[in-house]
Amino acid sequence: MKSLEIVGFKRANLGKKDAKAVRLDSYVPCVLYGGAEQVHFSVPAILFRELLYTPEVHIVDLNIEGTMYRAIVQDSQFHPVNEMLLHVDFLELQEGKEVKMEVPVKYVGVSPGVLAGGKLVSKLRKIKVKASPENLPDSVEVNISELALGKSIKVSAVEAKGYTILSSPQAPIATVAIPRALKGTLNADK
Repeated sequence: MKSLEIVGFKRANLGKKDAKAVRLDSYVPCVLYGGAEQVHFSVPAILFRELLYTPEVHIVDLNIEGTMYRAIVQDSQFHPVNEMLLHVDFLELQEGKEVKMEVPVKYVGVSPGVLAGGKLVSKLRKIKVKASPENLPDSVEVNISELALGKSIKVSAVEAKGYTILSSPQAPIATVAIPRALKGTLNADK
């Protein structure tokens, strides 16, 4: 899994008023938990561009005033109107302790349904997995080479290698939709 370094600064004061002041300075208030103690810190907002605004997942190497932590983003909160980043929660990674994380889906192969004129529709872009930090996958590969027109592939068809899939096994990942033009020719053939 890819890693990304983020430099943060400890926060002395906590609360609504202080968090607002931190945001006015173009910093994002953050918290790191899951380790020995909670660490409250702030990070320049620009550093989150490569971490949050991408479909990929990263392990974050947090450098908080010289102390290094390995973590993943557990949650991020955005303003409902102006989409400004308000707060980020990090979960500290520990050796041998499993973590839950949403990992992007990557399609492998060519669908015969798409070759016949159908349209591949993604129903699930991410699948929730549980794994130890060293076994966390970059993406979950889904083989669509058997996917015909009007058919779908479910989570239960995915092979887990070194991790456990927590998403519902009956949830569809992708479907090949039949376009309107093809529906007419399929009905005429009957």
